[in-house]
Amino acid sequence: MTAGIPGITLSVLDLAPIVEGGTPAEALRNTLDLARHAEQWGYRRYWLAEHHNMPGIASSATSLVIGHVAAGTEKIRVGSGGIMLPNHAPLVIAEQFGTLESLYPGRIDLGLGRAPGSDMRTARALRRTLGSNGDDFPELLSELRAYFDPSFEPFTPGVRAIPGEGLDIPIWLLGSSGFSAQLAARLGLPFAFASHFAPEYLLPALELYRSNFQPSKDLAKPYVMVGMNVIAAETEEEARRLATSPLQQFLNIIRGRTGQLKPPVDSMDGLWSEQEKMMVESMLRYAIIGDRNTIREKLPAYLEETKADEIIVTAQIFDHQDRLKSYQILAETVLG
Repeated sequence: MTAGIPGITLSVLDLAPIVEGGTPAEALRNTLDLARHAEQWGYRRYWLAEHHNMPGIASSATSLVIGHVAAGTEKIRVGSGGIMLPNHAPLVIAEQFGTLESLYPGRIDLGLGRAPGSDMRTARALRRTLGSNGDDFPELLSELRAYFDPSFEPFTPGVRAIPGEGLDIPIWLLGSSGFSAQLAARLGLPFAFASHFAPEYLLPALELYRSNFQPSKDLAKPYVMVGMNVIAAETEEEARRLATSPLQQFLNIIRGRTGQLKPPVDSMDGLWSEQEKMMVESMLRYAIIGDRNTIREKLPAYLEETKADEIIVTAQIFDHQDRLKSYQILAETVLG
């Protein structure tokens, strides 16, 4: 066991990947298995993301999967990274997370985003009508917070979230631009940036958040979590091979396609154009792909650049055992 890298807190962001030839049931079993291992290895929290109409992601009913993971673990914090609030009535989210917090007290996080987590056709199916493009997110957030804390001005007098009311459930704002950064700063809430797929605006968003932060009863000073892709293996070559699965996934995103997570390939040559290669690699600016030495070299540098309080790691790896091994190598290298 190594001494680790001081000053870094690690968490897990799980998209519950459905691999090519796999099923959602298998993906959800793998999610619980990874969560149990992450708890043993010292990860702080385990978050699941809301996405819809995506054949490669099994966490669409995010609150249910959070309950599944919390029931199968003992101490690791479990939450959403995130719930796409415009898809839901705030009262429903307050009741769902109030129920989760009542069942698993002191272990539930509520991370919120304002994107649909889907295409617009799916967004219509979720919401039935589309009144905005996320511009009403601050109002939805205020309504949600009022259900938890009666000291907020109620939006619907006489309507209460039971369970939910009076419970202390940490609320995080998630974002890939400056909108949520500024809102989190104004409200004094912790902020998580999605640099695992939108790295170009990371540093400006963090500067916006920190420079505009107003202390609140929830948080006395800024708290930043940064998303990062980490693909680790015993050798640099093996890590690069495993990484071709998320590379293919990013390539599909660029091409406007969805699909199940593909197995790794020996080379991406012939699968992408030079322009597509540049676009995919730009999305991986803050990724770490390599062995233990690569982690020791790159992770402290990223921490120094971002001044992040916490790093939340995603690893879209095809084989479940390889995925477990990647998170284990990272934990042993960083946490000791």
